[in-house]
Amino acid sequence: MSKYLECKFMLAMAGVICFSSLTTMPVSAQKKKKGEPAPVAAAKDSVAGKPPMVPGGPKPGVKKFSEVITPKAKADSGLFNIYKQDDRFLFEISDTLLGRDILVVNRISKSAAGLRAMMLGYGGDQIGENVIRFEKGPNNRIFLKNISYSEISKDSTQPMFNSVMNSNLQPIVAAFDIKAFSKDSTGSVIDFTDYISGDNDVLYFDQRMKSALKLGAAQPDKSYIVDAKAYPVNIEIKAVKTYTKSGGPALPGMPPAAGGNATVELNSSLVLLPKKPMQPRYFDPRVGYFTTSLTDFDVDPQGVKKLQMITRWRLEPKDGDMEKYKRGELVEPKKPIVFYIDPATPQKWRSYLIQGVNDWQAAFEQAGFKNAIVAKMAPTKEEDPTWSLEDARFSAIVYKPSDIPNASGPHVHDPRSGEILESHINWYHNVMRLLRNWYFVQAAPNDPRARNMEFSDELMGELIRFVSSHEVGHTLGLRHNFGSSSTYPVEKLRDKEWVKKNGHAASIMDYARFNYVAQPGDGITGADLYPRINYYDKWAIEWGYKLLPNAPDPEAERAILNKWTVEKLKDKKYWFGTESNPDDPRSQNEDLGDNAMKASAYGIKNLQMIMPNLMSWTKVNNEGYSTLGELYKEVSNQFGRYMGHVAKNVGGIYETPKTVEQEGAVYEYVPKAIQKEAVQFLNQQLFTTPKWLLNKDILSRVGADAPGVILSRQEGVLNKLMSAGTLNKLVNGEALNGAQAYQATELLNDLKKGVCSELYSHQPIDVFRRNLQKVYVSNLIELIKPPASNASGALAAMMGMAVGPNPAKTDVGSIARAQLNILKNEVRNAAAAAPDNMSRYHLQDLSERINKALDPK
Repeated sequence: MSKYLECKFMLAMAGVICFSSLTTMPVSAQKKKKGEPAPVAAAKDSVAGKPPMVPGGPKPGVKKFSEVITPKAKADSGLFNIYKQDDRFLFEISDTLLGRDILVVNRISKSAAGLRAMMLGYGGDQIGENVIRFEKGPNNRIFLKNISYSEISKDSTQPMFNSVMNSNLQPIVAAFDIKAFSKDSTGSVIDFTDYISGDNDVLYFDQRMKSALKLGAAQPDKSYIVDAKAYPVNIEIKAVKTYTKSGGPALPGMPPAAGGNATVELNSSLVLLPKKPMQPRYFDPRVGYFTTSLTDFDVDPQGVKKLQMITRWRLEPKDGDMEKYKRGELVEPKKPIVFYIDPATPQKWRSYLIQGVNDWQAAFEQAGFKNAIVAKMAPTKEEDPTWSLEDARFSAIVYKPSDIPNASGPHVHDPRSGEILESHINWYHNVMRLLRNWYFVQAAPNDPRARNMEFSDELMGELIRFVSSHEVGHTLGLRHNFGSSSTYPVEKLRDKEWVKKNGHAASIMDYARFNYVAQPGDGITGADLYPRINYYDKWAIEWGYKLLPNAPDPEAERAILNKWTVEKLKDKKYWFGTESNPDDPRSQNEDLGDNAMKASAYGIKNLQMIMPNLMSWTKVNNEGYSTLGELYKEVSNQFGRYMGHVAKNVGGIYETPKTVEQEGAVYEYVPKAIQKEAVQFLNQQLFTTPKWLLNKDILSRVGADAPGVILSRQEGVLNKLMSAGTLNKLVNGEALNGAQAYQATELLNDLKKGVCSELYSHQPIDVFRRNLQKVYVSNLIELIKPPASNASGALAAMMGMAVGPNPAKTDVGSIARAQLNILKNEVRNAAAAAPDNMSRYHLQDLSERINKALDPK
C-alpha cells in the first residue's frame, strides 16, 4: 500500500518500491555449456586462472590445529565450523568455500527505545545487505572482499574480458591471519571475533540506514557478541551494539534535543549463494516485475547493454516430475515458497494473513505448479529450538507494534540472477486504522458494516487478507500495476453480476482499494467491494514463473515470452501500467475505471451521502470529536484524490510499451475531447465551490476553517494545471497535432471562464472564490518571473530535485504574459462595476498585482 508502501530503503528504501546468473568459476572452468547461464565477471585475482593456494604444510606463524582449537572449545558444525573458545569465535573455512559468493543480510533483532524514524528502526527491519567472498592471499592470510555485480564480460577468450576484469577489482574490506589449518589441511581457521565486535557495514548497518536513524560510532565497551551459530548453508551472528545517537531538531525557542546512546541487538545472516545461479529471465516493461541489473560488454558488439533481470523465486519440479510438467500436468515444486507467521501476531488475525498468502496458489497453478506457496505458523521453541525469525533461510510476515499505518513487502535476491531467496513482510499494527478509514470513506454507502468506528473481527480480517495478498505479490517480484483499473469500463463497476465475475480491477497489485463507483441500490457489497488476485496477477505469475525447458538461455526465452505477451495484450485487461509514470492518466493510484470524470462523479455522490451521517457514524461514547475530525479529513482527502485523477488527463501522455511486432504508437497525447471534459468537470465540481464539504455542525466541532478546507482542495489542482510542465506538454502536443490538440491558450481560457466567471457576470465574489482567483493570478505571474539562476538550477539538479522547463525559453512565458495583459483590462473593468465593497477591494488588489508583475519598475 503506498501507504502500505514497498520500502526496502526507498527509503531503500520501491519497495516500494524497489526499483547479476552468472557463475564465479575459475577461467579454466568458464567455458559456457549449452543451457547454462553465463559467468559473471569476478574479482580479478579470483579469475586469473590461479587455483586457490593450498598449503603444503604448516607455515611460519601458523600453529597446529590442536594448539589453536583446544578440547575446551565449544564446536558447532555447518557452513563454516565455528569454535567458541573462551570469549573468542574462530571460523574454520573449507577451501571449497573460498571464492564462493555469500549473501549477508543484516537485521535488527531487538530495537532500541526511541530509535524509530518513520517506518524504520523496528525489530525485524533489514538494515544492510552485501555479497562477500573469502579468498586466500599471500602470507597465510584470508581476505574478505565485498563483491559488486554491476559489469560483466562472459567470453574469456576475448580481449574485452581481461579489460573488464582489470577495471573491476573487488575491494578487500578485511584481512585475517590464518591461525591454523584444518586437521586434514582442507581448510583454514581464522579468528572472527574482532570483526564481529567492530563497527562495519558488511555485518551491520548500511550507512544510509545508520544516517536515517541518526546513529554515530559504535561503543565497544558497551557492546558484546551474543552468539554465532552454524547451519548447513548459513551462519547466524548475533551481537548487541551500542551507538551514539544524535538528538532531534530544536523546538522553537529551545536548544536542540540532547543526544544519547542507542543499544540494539543485531543479527547477521551469511547465506551461501548457489554455485550455479538460477537462469535469469529478462525484464519486459509490459509485465511489472522488480529487477536487478548489470552492464554487459558482450551483448552489443558496438557498445554496451544494460541487462535487467526480474526478481523471482526458483521453482523447479520435484525430481522425476519434469516430463509431467512438460505435458501440462500440475506438479509440486522441489522447494515451495513458505511464509511463517510471526508468533507475536494476534491470534485473531493469523488465519487471515495465512489466507492472503495461500490465495496465490491459483496463480501458480496457471504457471504449472500446485502447492507452490503456503503460509504456516512459526514453530514454537518446543517444536523447533533452532528456528529463528532472523534466520535468513526463512521468510516471514513480521508483526510490528507500530503506530505507522502501513505494511510493506521487500525481498532479498541473488544479484547474479534475480533469484529471490527470502522475504520479511513488515506488518505494522496500525495498518488496521488505515484500512478502517479507507473502507469507511469508499464503502460505507454500500456496506453498513463500515458505519462503525470499530469494525467486526470478520470485516477487519477480510481487509487484512487482501492487504496480505498485495504485499505477498511484492515478495513474489511483482510491482504495482497502477494501470489495471483503467481497463474496466466505469459503468460495469455498477453491474452486480459483472463485478462478481470480474472484480472492480484486473489486478490486486493496483491501488484500487474498494469499489467507490458502486452506488446504494446496485446490490454490490461485502467481498465484491474488495480487491482480489485477478486476471493480470495470474498472467504475470505465469509469465515470470512458467518454465521453458526448450529455451537454453535467457535470450532464447525472450522470443517465446514476447510472443506470449503480444498475444495476451490483445485483451486490454492484461495491460500493465507502471507506478512511476507521471504523465499517463491511466496509471494512477487510488483510481477506478476507464474514465476518471465518470468514476469521480460517482465517488462524489457517495461522499455526499456520508457527510450528513458523519457525526452519527463516527460517534464513540465517552470520547470527544477527534475521530470525527479524522474521518472528516479522510472524506476531504478522498474528494481531493478524485480531483487529482481528473487533473492528470490535462496535458496527459499515454505510454504503451511495445515491441516491433506490435502496431501503433508507444506515446500518444490524451485526446482533446477528454482533456476538455476534464477541465469542465473541475470547473463544475471543484472550482465552483464544493459547499457540500462545509457542514457547520462538523466544522464547529473539529475546528477547521471553511475557506482553508476548500482552498486546500483547489490550490494543488490549479497549480498543477497551470504549471510550466503541463503547459509545455500542451505546447508540444500542438506542435505535433496542430488543431487537433488541446492548446495551452485554450486551457487557460477554459480555466478563466470557470475560476473568474464573476468578471463577466458582475456577481458578488465570496471569500472562497476570492482565494481561488488569487491563486489563478499568482500562477500566471509565476510563469513570467525571471528564471532562477543557472547555479540554483544546477544545485537543484545535483540534489535530485525535479527541474521543470524554463517558461522563458518556451511559448509558455509568452502565453502567460498575454493572458495577464488580457486579464488586466478585464479585472479593471470588473472592479469599476463591482456589486459590493469586498469584491471591489479584491479586484483592485488583483489589478495591482498584475500591473506590478507586468511592469516591475
